[in-house]
Amino acid sequence: MAENVWLIPLEKLDDDARAVKLGEIAELEVTPEQRTFVGDPLRMMLVALEEESRYPFVVDSNGSAVGVLTLQSGAATLSGWADDDSVWLLRGFLIDHRQQGKGLGTLAAVAAVRAAARLTAALGGGQAGVVLSVNELNPAGQAAYRKAGFEDRGQYLGGGAGPQRTMYRAF
Repeated sequence: MAENVWLIPLEKLDDDARAVKLGEIAELEVTPEQRTFVGDPLRMMLVALEEESRYPFVVDSNGSAVGVLTLQSGAATLSGWADDDSVWLLRGFLIDHRQQGKGLGTLAAVAAVRAAARLTAALGGGQAGVVLSVNELNPAGQAAYRKAGFEDRGQYLGGGAGPQRTMYRAF
């Protein structure tokens, strides 16, 4: 069965709809190994909602949350990129471990690039693409990003969980 994903911007939801989606996000599960690479999904979304430079999204499939991600402006050097402002930073990206292996991560990464392009057009920021860092010990994540059109731009040693790969995709 072909899966589809939608990125729902949490900031655009009314209070009731946001509360429903945050409840679904609270039920997302990551494996203990994944916790090394990503944080608590609900906490990440609550933090993102409070920070002006972050745009939090719920990854939705078949009407339910299956993951989360955040696009952030002015923070690309956190992934090993040369400057902060020429690209969006994709961070806090995870798919519930029970939903992995279905291609949802790849679809969501592609959708995140489209969302970043729309944000750039709406806000006039001038970004040219999206950058992220993925842990070198996370080959499944690296493969999903490559399938989504991201190019490996080299090693980044600034990650808190060990060496990372900086990956980039232009709009």
